[in-house]
Amino acid sequence: MRKPLGTTAKTGEKCPESGKWEVVGTPSTTAPIAEGDTMPPYAGKAVTWKLVSYA
Repeated sequence: MRKPLGTTAKTGEKCPESGKWEVVGTPSTTAPIAEGDTMPPYAGKAVTWKLVSYA
């Protein structure tokens, strides 16, 4: 069962769903992240990522 769009995950957690993820806040970016991968930092900081579309 897919996780809903808008699901969040923090840097260091396992990605719960493959897709395009966006950093919550500013500056922001998007990145494709695969399920099971470790959520990355952005700009050298721990951030919260939000699922914006499915892979």
